[in-house]
Amino acid sequence: MVVNNDEVLLVSQRVDENDAQAIISQVLRIAIYDECKAYEAYVKIIEKFGLVQPFVHIKESEARHYASLIPLLQKYNVEVPINDWATKIEAPNSFIEACELGVAAEIKNIAMYDHLLQYVQEADIRDVFYRLQAHSYNNHLPAFRNCVTDHYTVSNNVQGFNQEEVMQKIGEYQMILEDMLNGNMDQSKLTDLLSKLNISMLSGAAFGSAGVAFLNSYLEKKNQEE
Repeated sequence: MVVNNDEVLLVSQRVDENDAQAIISQVLRIAIYDECKAYEAYVKIIEKFGLVQPFVHIKESEARHYASLIPLLQKYNVEVPINDWATKIEAPNSFIEACELGVAAEIKNIAMYDHLLQYVQEADIRDVFYRLQAHSYNNHLPAFRNCVTDHYTVSNNVQGFNQEEVMQKIGEYQMILEDMLNGNMDQSKLTDLLSKLNISMLSGAAFGSAGVAFLNSYLEKKNQEE
């Protein structure tokens, strides 16, 4: 089976600063590999749950993200990584988990572009990265957020929903929230957040109502600042 020789780099999404000659190759391959991941994840969800929104719309959007990166890889003579996500990703157990995982994936995608942009000086690459990041923040993330909040609004009394436990967990994230609001959210802190929320795009782990409440609080404060 053909594999990506830089699999560790692509999955970790961390640029190897010691390989300065390959920085452009690294950032472009990391970016397009992540867009492939999102596309294949949403394909799996549609295969399991049908032509459900917002997944149909966002899957098509991810295809456009991929297409917008291809000319950059061609221009800088970077090989397109093998898209092997279809064999790695499993659809979540329920539709609400799918929406929660969508929220998690878009948060990670936004953070990924923050990281990659630190290593890019080329105007054309920066322009595309900023546009893709903005689209995830302004369109994809709110769509998945609404999907989740709508569910919990309707299912307020769903079995296993413990408001006291939710509030306790939110307290654990307060320090991370403050860092985000102050612009101090780096990759290690984001990883810490995602691990606390037990998020994995390769499993059926749910984002959880505590995470949704946390994200809502962050987005509302962010919008007020802007």
